[in-house]
Amino acid sequence: MDKTSSTNSHDEKIPAQTPEPELADAAGRRQSVALNIVENPLKRFSREKTVSDAQAFAESHDMAEHAALFGRAALVAREPDKFETVTELVQRERDALAYERDHKWHGPFMLWYSISLCAIGAATQGWDQTGSNGANLSFPTEFGLANEKGEFYSGRDEWVVGVVNAIIFLTAGLIGAFIVDPLNHYFGRRGEIFITACCLTATPIGSGFAKSWEGLFAARFVMGIGIGAKNATVPIYSAEMAPARIRGALVMFWQLWVVAGIFLGFCANVIVKDTGDISWRLQLGSAFIPSFLLGIGIFFCPESPRWLMKHGQHAKGFRSMMRLRADPIIAARDFYYSNVIYEEEIKVARGSGYFSRLWDCFAVPRIRRANYGASTVMIAQQMCGINIISFYSSTIFRNVGYTATEALYASLGYGAIQVVSTIPTLFLIDTKGRRTLTLLTFPGMCLFLLAAGLSLLNTTGNRAEKIGPVVLFVYLFTICYSLGEGPVAFQYSAEVFPTIQREQGMAWAVCINNTFAGILSLTFPRMQTVMTPTGAFGFYAGLNLIAWFMIFCFVRETKQLTLEELDQVFSVPTKHFISHELTVSLPYIFKRYILRRKIAKPPQIIEKEEKVEDVLAK
Repeated sequence: MDKTSSTNSHDEKIPAQTPEPELADAAGRRQSVALNIVENPLKRFSREKTVSDAQAFAESHDMAEHAALFGRAALVAREPDKFETVTELVQRERDALAYERDHKWHGPFMLWYSISLCAIGAATQGWDQTGSNGANLSFPTEFGLANEKGEFYSGRDEWVVGVVNAIIFLTAGLIGAFIVDPLNHYFGRRGEIFITACCLTATPIGSGFAKSWEGLFAARFVMGIGIGAKNATVPIYSAEMAPARIRGALVMFWQLWVVAGIFLGFCANVIVKDTGDISWRLQLGSAFIPSFLLGIGIFFCPESPRWLMKHGQHAKGFRSMMRLRADPIIAARDFYYSNVIYEEEIKVARGSGYFSRLWDCFAVPRIRRANYGASTVMIAQQMCGINIISFYSSTIFRNVGYTATEALYASLGYGAIQVVSTIPTLFLIDTKGRRTLTLLTFPGMCLFLLAAGLSLLNTTGNRAEKIGPVVLFVYLFTICYSLGEGPVAFQYSAEVFPTIQREQGMAWAVCINNTFAGILSLTFPRMQTVMTPTGAFGFYAGLNLIAWFMIFCFVRETKQLTLEELDQVFSVPTKHFISHELTVSLPYIFKRYILRRKIAKPPQIIEKEEKVEDVLAK
């Protein structure tokens, strides 16, 4: 193929521009119509063609007994919000679809079991963070890196502690994330999760038996590889099983259990604090518990229907989907629609090799735009500074005047606040949206982190006056994080890439997240010495503002869209998206919410086709 034809084959069509961005309703109000419409590809064909294609699909993939079912399901998928007009449906199917529409959280036991079990795996990362958080108070003294007061003997010793803490994130990002594709290819989603669960069961125990900082470093080196591989697969597995209407909330169980793991890890730190010299060993070793449960429980979960479809096992994939949906008509609708879009994705895929698919994440426009968004939310999670609290809160609280025991209890409070503050986002992420939540909470994180840093300057007054403001602002900062960036990062990254590049895209996103987490963990001990704690907090407060602007420019809304419809969300060129946000959305926000003017809402740059049709029909 010549260079010109190769380039043209990957140019993406920009959705048609709507000539009239606003319409007036009967009451005189004006309603916005999207500038770019998410098109349902099944509506390109007639009803008869849609049915015949669906039946042919079933018959050609050893599902002839379900041919009629797929025909009806295709009609539903063609106009999902108007299923009541599909006369071919039997009453039971119509009732099932109506019940699904009216009961957002309805789903079979296996759906909830699988999502919940995967979420438990997320607790491993949170638990390990807090295990090392508590262990940082003891293991430097054990290995001759610090005195009994926790004061390091030299700058080299500060770097050693930073390296021991950081290595799990560096190997997670630079090694673990990039073995995801072969592991998924040969073992499937379930098999890969089982392998990483075994790794993450053994390595925390090995950490607890370390005889030197070099041995602890080696155990955590291997642990990081398992964490990276798990972090890239579990959110994908969850996203591929979850229905579009609640995918954000279900996949967000990942973040909920990360923070639950953080809280449980702090609980373990407090429980074993009085065990003497072995306390830090127990704090590190206890992180094996959630991975052990994950390894056992994954055997009872179905394989991802989309993974099976991708590997040509359509009949098995449909059986898997049947276990994850409340009725056969719902399973057939979701499975067939996924296949239709997957066939579209194959047409623009450059190649099937690992490196060619990885390169597609930067070369193919639609995937590159998704990569912009995923990389932005992942790096923003580290730029916001939350992990200086997750990794070093006990050390920070001790340095402002708490005893070691009091610092552990203060960290326990931090973990509890993260859990409680994350729960409301379960209900907000699919209504307010991913982009909205992050844009609203980053300014708060900036202010509270800066206030916490400035509070460290207070060296006068009684103990409560010195410590109280620091703890208060750290807790307020944590609440803002838990309502926005915390739940969004991994959930957003898991859903934005097309099926063909999902492993590679998520691997790159995890690489970005964990590598920068490693850099943060590595540098913060030394940063406190060179910049002072106030300077370090102020530095990360400034990064929050930069992260807000990056999210504003590169993160597109994905709420309540199927994984397949997201292809068209990212068909809008980046320069058009940024231009619209800067010249249309930002002025509207300023005038409406800052100046408090009652002005008409401008057209959205992207909207679902059904919603546009509803507006036009009024």
